Amino acid sequence: MIQGTVLQSEALAGLNGVRHGFFTREGGVSDGDYGSLNVGFGSDDNRDQVAENRHRIAGHLGAHVDGVAYPDIVTNYQVHSAEAVIVEKPFGSDAAPKADALVTRTPGLAIGALTADCTPVLFADPVAKVVAAAHAGWRGAVGGVLGSTVEAMEKIGASRDRIRAAIGPTIHQNAYEVGPEFKTQFVDQAPGNAQFFVIPPGQKRDHFDLPGYCQHRLRALGLGFVEDLGQCTYSNESLFFSYRRKTHRNERDYGRQIAAIVVT
Repeated sequence: MIQGTVLQSEALAGLNGVRHGFFTREGGVSDGDYGSLNVGFGSDDNRDQVAENRHRIAGHLGAHVDGVAYPDIVTNYQVHSAEAVIVEKPFGSDAAPKADALVTRTPGLAIGALTADCTPVLFADPVAKVVAAAHAGWRGAVGGVLGSTVEAMEKIGASRDRIRAAIGPTIHQNAYEVGPEFKTQFVDQAPGNAQFFVIPPGQKRDHFDLPGYCQHRLRALGLGFVEDLGQCTYSNESLFFSYRRKTHRNERDYGRQIAAIVVT
């Protein structure tokens, strides 16, 4: 089981028949730059240690298949797309589809989204017992991954006015400096998106509010409830891995944390 910090959404925590967690970097077996709950097979971490970390998360959530404990979390091969995949059974990390959201109604099948600054979003319709996990980097967010996730949930019985969504730990505006060409893509999509950019005092370049933009897109979908946990991955090194922090420090690699959810 996990012996570290696991964050929860108030919107999801009280739902009958659903378990979830926004897992931090605490409570695993990895060491060095990956200490300690690194769940990314795409990192250069020891593969056996990553597998053990994922096993601990699966156990924490009570993941199982046909009544037998399942030792992993089902995750995609994330490519910053708008693709959402409906999954009914495990496919294993070597056969993971290239997509950025997973949707399921299969009891015991724990699904997750890996992040290290991008925005993880967990979804649940407590009546239909349909859940989802989405990875929303800026490309996926502007490309429509959140809408694709909700549409996939509806295909297997969810209703958007019942869906609750929770935005997990992600990079915040104060640490997300961007260039003019970045801002142009958002403003060209909708002039109102300019509200998610600001030049802080004493600086020369815009900073982007990724969780604010994701919350805006989620609310526009007409969901039943949207919550933001308000946690910044860049500024809280003790709890979160961060790609941008790694880049600023010229470190060789970085770990990934996971947001995961399961129908019990």
